[in-house]
Amino acid sequence: MKRPITITTGQFGDMPLDELCKMVSSIGYEGIEVACHSHLDVHKVIREDSYVSDFKATLSKYNLKVWALGAHLIGQCVGDNWDPRLDNFAPSDLSGKPDEIRAWAIEEMKTVARAAEKLGIHIVTCFLGSPIWPYWYSFPQTPQTMVEEGFWKIKELWTPIFDVFDQCNVKFALEVHPTEIAFDYYTTEKLFKTFDYRPTLGLNFDPSHLVWQGIDPCIFIRDFADRIYHVHMKDVKVKLDGKAGILGSHIEFGDTRRGWNFVSLGHGNVDFDGIIRELNQIGYHGPLSVEWEDSGMERTFGAREAFEFTKKINFEPSEVSFDSALKLD
Repeated sequence: MKRPITITTGQFGDMPLDELCKMVSSIGYEGIEVACHSHLDVHKVIREDSYVSDFKATLSKYNLKVWALGAHLIGQCVGDNWDPRLDNFAPSDLSGKPDEIRAWAIEEMKTVARAAEKLGIHIVTCFLGSPIWPYWYSFPQTPQTMVEEGFWKIKELWTPIFDVFDQCNVKFALEVHPTEIAFDYYTTEKLFKTFDYRPTLGLNFDPSHLVWQGIDPCIFIRDFADRIYHVHMKDVKVKLDGKAGILGSHIEFGDTRRGWNFVSLGHGNVDFDGIIRELNQIGYHGPLSVEWEDSGMERTFGAREAFEFTKKINFEPSEVSFDSALKLD
């Protein structure tokens, strides 16, 4: 079964849903991964049947489907320790109120799960946040007790949310990402152990955040095969020229002086051929969701080019061995 090709809507948050659906459908996309902060009001989903009908009618009009909701900004507010940047992700009347922001985010994530259930969607892609991300470099020295406390804090905060996800038959797909409690291979492994390998928690596999850290995405798929709940197609270009390093130098994305940048599919260093082969091997049949992020390219051109790239690379596994005709009985 060929995997559907979808696109995340967060990078097109300024476009009305109807306009966005028209554009991506004309390109050839089969669905959208709907960002809750831009293209879906989860409270209206719960309260207003007419809103749900209108939403589904828009999808139907353009022959699109939804396999996943995206709630990354809300999830970040659950697990992070507050700083002023977090105010951008929460309602404006909560600005500067850390406890209120976290309480809002916890209840909002439960609402996201209930909205997904009502829409018949079984995956939510998201972030968890991290109370210990500022400690990633151990100076001043970071005792392991502080690291353990951070992981257990995430378990404490998210367990009641995951209980609601279970009640709604919805899976949580974490995007392993810097600033998250799980940002690389070993922190991901530690997170699953902390949650006792609870089936609710899986992965929104995104290779772009692994490659610039020096992590092999193919090994990641192989070792966490039973936790790949959703897949992002996103590329990154690493260019360490002797001046730029992987820490970014506080230079904004898109600036070519950076040591790495997110780029449109096929313009970077991600081995998508290897990734598709690994996904074939583990039997992943879910969406390949383009997360288009390239500050150096016009986005409509990029969305079209990314679709064509994904369509070309989206090959299915062979049903026969290439040398089967040569084998003796």
